[in-house]
Amino acid sequence: MLHSMLSRFVHLGRLTVTEEGKPPATYGDGSGPEVALRIAKGWAARIALNPDMALGEAYMEGGLVMQQGSLWDLCELIGRNFVDRPPPGALRRAYNRARRTLQQWNDRRAARRNVAHHYDLSHELYRRFLDPDMQYSCGYFARPDMTLEEAQLAKKIHIASKLMIEPGMSVLDIGCGWGGMGLELAGRYGANVTGVTLSEEQLAIANARAKAANLDGRARFSLTDYRDVEGPFDRIVSVGMFEHVGAPNFRTYFQQVARLLTDDGVALIHSIGRRTGPGITQPWIAKYIFPGGYIPALSEMTAAIEEAGLWITDIEIKRLHYAETLKAWRERFTAQWDEVAALYDERFCRMWEVYLVLSELSFRYGANMVIQVQLAKRMGAVPIVRDYMIDGERATASGAGRSKPRSVA
Repeated sequence: MLHSMLSRFVHLGRLTVTEEGKPPATYGDGSGPEVALRIAKGWAARIALNPDMALGEAYMEGGLVMQQGSLWDLCELIGRNFVDRPPPGALRRAYNRARRTLQQWNDRRAARRNVAHHYDLSHELYRRFLDPDMQYSCGYFARPDMTLEEAQLAKKIHIASKLMIEPGMSVLDIGCGWGGMGLELAGRYGANVTGVTLSEEQLAIANARAKAANLDGRARFSLTDYRDVEGPFDRIVSVGMFEHVGAPNFRTYFQQVARLLTDDGVALIHSIGRRTGPGITQPWIAKYIFPGGYIPALSEMTAAIEEAGLWITDIEIKRLHYAETLKAWRERFTAQWDEVAALYDERFCRMWEVYLVLSELSFRYGANMVIQVQLAKRMGAVPIVRDYMIDGERATASGAGRSKPRSVA
């Protein structure tokens, strides 16, 4: 079965597969460097029957071992062969709708449990591959030669320029992570920030960072579900959290944004999105990495925004920025492999390598992108041309007109 599948789908590259007890078989047109792997007994049929789940499991459990090239080389070869895959048909879309309702219900208890699964892992793990500000979302590579650190700072400035942050404004950060965005808005822009998270690990670090930077009077973080926040706020920002809301809760989420904004308020929602329309979460990712997570289609977001009565005042689509971010994370993670294995074990390292590789692949060859949606309750809440975004971004990047942020180390 595996041989038949690979013969049909692998046309580019050079892939050599050795199943236990069988001679090696080679697939592709022979172009590029060879990728070779060995599959232990019992795994070939599982991979052929359910590649979306079993390929990652085989690598995690040692049932698939790379003999030449890396896991990235293997997945990149697969990605090149699947880059023009057609979108799902009507029957598949109907099945996906039914399945994701069950998969992503995400009531308060489930949301807390799902967040803990991923974000309450050791801070030492994340420190190994993220930038020092612990930005765990897509960087903004305004120049191709930017470092990860520069791209993450550029991302924060880019978002702040869209929000037109002024000193004294009240800002809600939904899904505040380890506090980096909130501390940036409080320190550089003088805002009064309320950050909410469901991760106890992130909460402790965010508050400790605020205190260390003498920003605890302007940046406060709490363990609060977004549905339980009380407002109003001049600005709302959410970076990399909407992917955890779940499709059944999109309407509730944007209704809450509308309820919490002041009449002249502005919100900026930064989320991974999918080009191919509504779907389901990749099964291996849903089981091992992000239970309850879901990457929305833009059509799903805009439908819920319309129902909430909000203006969409700007939409920006970023394509390869996250691929470059994930590449940097993957390279840093593998460089720190022994240290991560000492925190957890080799199986955990292989699991996270699969996660980082699949994620990068989805942006480089798949249908994933990043969506930034700017929202307002009033039509005139933001200027009618986009020049203010660019002007504010350049002024801040050059150090003009804003105080420099205090240390948030």
